[in-house]
Amino acid sequence: MSGDKSSRVRLIIGGSVGNFVEWFDWFAYSAFALYFANSFFPVGDQTSQLLKTAGIFAAGFIFRPLGGWIMGRYADYAGRRKAMVFSMVLMSLGSFVIGFTPGYEQVGILAPIALLAARIIMGLSMGGQFGSAAAYISEVATPKSRGFQASFLYVTLILGQLMAMALLVVLQQVMEPAELNAWGWRIPFIIGGIMSLLALRLLLQLEESQSFETVRSKVASVSPWASLRIYYREVIVVLGLNLGGSVAFYTFTTYMQKFLTNTAAFPKDTATQITTVGLLVFMILQPIMGWLSDLVGRRPLLIAFGVLGVLTTYPLLTAISTTTDRTEALVLVIFAMAALSPYTAISALFKAELFPTEIRALGVGLPHALVGSLFGGTAEFVALWLKQQGVESYFYWYVTICSAIALATALWMRETKANSRITNNMN
Repeated sequence: MSGDKSSRVRLIIGGSVGNFVEWFDWFAYSAFALYFANSFFPVGDQTSQLLKTAGIFAAGFIFRPLGGWIMGRYADYAGRRKAMVFSMVLMSLGSFVIGFTPGYEQVGILAPIALLAARIIMGLSMGGQFGSAAAYISEVATPKSRGFQASFLYVTLILGQLMAMALLVVLQQVMEPAELNAWGWRIPFIIGGIMSLLALRLLLQLEESQSFETVRSKVASVSPWASLRIYYREVIVVLGLNLGGSVAFYTFTTYMQKFLTNTAAFPKDTATQITTVGLLVFMILQPIMGWLSDLVGRRPLLIAFGVLGVLTTYPLLTAISTTTDRTEALVLVIFAMAALSPYTAISALFKAELFPTEIRALGVGLPHALVGSLFGGTAEFVALWLKQQGVESYFYWYVTICSAIALATALWMRETKANSRITNNMN
């Protein structure tokens, strides 16, 4: 495999494009939930219907650890590229199921069952996607610029979410609300399914990383459970940091649109526009933070994320919940996402640097998916349930406590940039 600059760029783009498509499909569910909730469930108040869609959103996360185990092990045994291809096929299937499933009025209980089945398929896909893509991009990146180059995994992740939100903004402008509620919400899922199929061609053309090729002959003899026990400290680091990172990420990106509508009482289109602009700034910050990690190391950025999370989460959510000014709301949302950026930019990289090649995808993917399913995927559900109980501010403390755990983990961990376990034989 050639090690020139153009080759690396091609591999990083190729490894990232699947991530973009998968996260577009995944986040389309959250972005359009305000419109399709009444299609899949009986008539009820908005919070009740959103609570049910959030429950199914969380159910998809329950299956992410299983996907993290199956495809993480597959990526470490058969290769990162094959695992990413398999993941893409599953995501395409799940997206098409949602896009073409009739509503509750047509098929009754089969509608929410089909929605649940689709999210389970997508959960299995997402569970394996992150570990495989994180391992691949980290392994093909330039050693001195790994932070900057690996940050594009989250650039494409946010871009997928941003494109889902941008599509919603466009549809809100060209369609009547009744049309969006009736059938317009199906458009992103059909588009996402088609994009998934198109992305397969690029993934199939990728070369495997040399780091994996070096250990290919011995991976069959590696015991995954024994290896994870050996690297239990590294697993704890992934669990602890991802607890704070995942909950904060889904709070300030996925849930924020609904929070602005359901709590701050902004119109749906205004909430969507605020979230979209915030995501655009958030995306731009990723390579900046990744570049900074190449200069000062990964650990200082992770500590900064923990400190900001502990000090600013409660006042930020409180201020957003009470503001009536869209500009003020936008500034607050951007600040919240900026505070999250030191973690997201290097999330894939520092986790990949913790593990040796033969268990890297599994070591990253399984604990990442486990925490994501238990805490990240349920953040929206917890927030809505606490709101329904009349104690919404408890959720603000919940996110703060998760950030405190991440801070404690960052203070305890070793610096991964100086002690990276990634080997890169590209010249």
